[in-house]
Amino acid sequence: MRRAQKDIEESAAIISRRGLVLGGGMAAFAGLLGLRMRHLQVEQADQFRLLAEENRINIRLLPPARGQIFDRNGLLIAGNEQNYRVTIVRDEVDDVEKVLHDLSKLIPMTMEDLERIREELRKRSRLVPVTIADRLSWEDISQVAVNAPALPGVHPEFGLSRMYPRGADFAHIVGYVGPVSDYDLSRIDDKDPLLQIPKFQIGKTGTENKLERALRGKAGTKRVEVNARGRVMRELGRDESQKGSSVQLTIDTRLQNFTQARLSGESAAAVVMDVETGDLLAIGSAPAFDPNLFVRGISVKDYASLTENKYRPLANKAVQGLYPPGSTFKMVTALAALEAGEIGPEETIRCVGHTELASRRFHCWKRGGHGRMNLRNSLKQSCDVYYYELAQRVGIEKISAMGRRLGLGERHDVPMSAVATGIMPTKAWKRENRGNDWVIGDSLNASIGQGLVLTSPLQLAIMTARLATNRAVTPRLVRSVNDVETPLGTGAPLGLNENQMRYIQDAMFAVSNESRGTAYSSRIADKSLRMAGKTGTSQVRNITAAERARGVFRNEDLPWERRDHALFVGFAPFDKPKYAISVVVEHGGGGSTAAAPIARDIILAAQEGGMPSLNSYPQSQRGRISSALGKLPVWDPSDPTPPETQA
Repeated sequence: MRRAQKDIEESAAIISRRGLVLGGGMAAFAGLLGLRMRHLQVEQADQFRLLAEENRINIRLLPPARGQIFDRNGLLIAGNEQNYRVTIVRDEVDDVEKVLHDLSKLIPMTMEDLERIREELRKRSRLVPVTIADRLSWEDISQVAVNAPALPGVHPEFGLSRMYPRGADFAHIVGYVGPVSDYDLSRIDDKDPLLQIPKFQIGKTGTENKLERALRGKAGTKRVEVNARGRVMRELGRDESQKGSSVQLTIDTRLQNFTQARLSGESAAAVVMDVETGDLLAIGSAPAFDPNLFVRGISVKDYASLTENKYRPLANKAVQGLYPPGSTFKMVTALAALEAGEIGPEETIRCVGHTELASRRFHCWKRGGHGRMNLRNSLKQSCDVYYYELAQRVGIEKISAMGRRLGLGERHDVPMSAVATGIMPTKAWKRENRGNDWVIGDSLNASIGQGLVLTSPLQLAIMTARLATNRAVTPRLVRSVNDVETPLGTGAPLGLNENQMRYIQDAMFAVSNESRGTAYSSRIADKSLRMAGKTGTSQVRNITAAERARGVFRNEDLPWERRDHALFVGFAPFDKPKYAISVVVEHGGGGSTAAAPIARDIILAAQEGGMPSLNSYPQSQRGRISSALGKLPVWDPSDPTPPETQA
């Protein structure tokens, strides 16, 4: 059937319109393509001419500025300083040996330096910059910059390096940074490309290590155009790096400096804690070291002087050191007995100088005995026999549980290296770790902080803060990160009987403020600042029966390594506790003679906000105290240059 003429005309019109649309689209596309070709061939001719001459684009990392660390008052304790260095990129060099030879005429390089550079170039990617020299003088870096056109692949750079303006005072707290090593790469699961940059510095110890990711920041990138000879022609663009977080610690620089100065000459540790917030105000460990030595590259001689020192300056004794707490543990045993109802505050136990148990004698420190002792006097005069009896009544499980309740035998979460857990032993613990069953003698030893019990100065300070407040105070070292406050360590109530806690607090007051108290000679005269405390002496050797028969050697007559450790714990002011302190003097002898005087000076400095006033000391001691305080190597925190530190 033939189609109507009208239908044929309509079909032709539709085809014509579609053809016009298709043709117009093709024409527009051709026009756009022509414009693009003109743009590339005419307007960007110079750029592509350079690319045709074998230029290429490199992407380079921009290391971020490491975050700074401040004390609680905003004083800088870890910062960055300008560092001039020279790097080389293997992919941009045809003849490495020639470049190194030419460069050695401009800056000082030893044969060892050259061999190190060659080794780094062999190990690293051809695109990764290798540091040739850093910490150069302005004159040296200027020489390299002027001759840069003749040194392909060599780049003078202006970066930042870590510095610690407070020297040894914060060495054990903040730690130090150092170049990323193969060992570091093998043990950390971190894909950050910054770690592949030779000599890039990361935290090695202390807070620098524990807060590494926050302090490190994030890398930036820059795109540069280089020619066939490796010379940078121009920078095409960059994404700036993000600097590391700013961290504020709870430490008070002035108190930290005084603490370190007061511990000088000893192998010792001290911790000062705010009992209301848990803030760690000072963490002293002596002797210390200058962390700047490690950042700049410590010499063999300097490192040997640290590792061969019998006082172990590299160890942070405040958190890593574990010591038998001695008589500072007696409050734990007393509270366990009170809570269990095994003893009343006024009940007395007779001390004859020893306790007989299975044909073995457990001696009191006072050979002739103390006579009748109640709870208050047993702590005041530190009678051992009283606690031997409590141990037999209460048992190790309840004593150990009370110790953990007061913060002992627990690894506390503070960002420092190798924080120790300590040991609060139980019967099960001894079977698992010593392979032997528990015996009653173990309980007697534990009751006076000897035997298997081990604690750190940090734990003892926490224990004391909990005794002062009846709260589960926890330590806080980081106050804020980028001005965001971290939670306080106030803690929940311990749930211990308030009356029983007051008995313990009152007995600790007697230790430091009554004439027969073991720390009476270290009392504070100012009544508004008075301290409650407890001395401790822990043995590091067994005393034989033969030695007791002929008379026990005095500590000062023994080699240093065989002398007893001296300990003291305390809180102040007694009427409204604010500060808790613990002091351990390794092989210091008696806690009353070696540790208590140090603790008194430090806790006075904490309360008075600086050098203790002589009016705070008993009149008869002021001449001696004035002379001793005047010799301390303290310095003004506003002074940017610390005194020379001692290893």
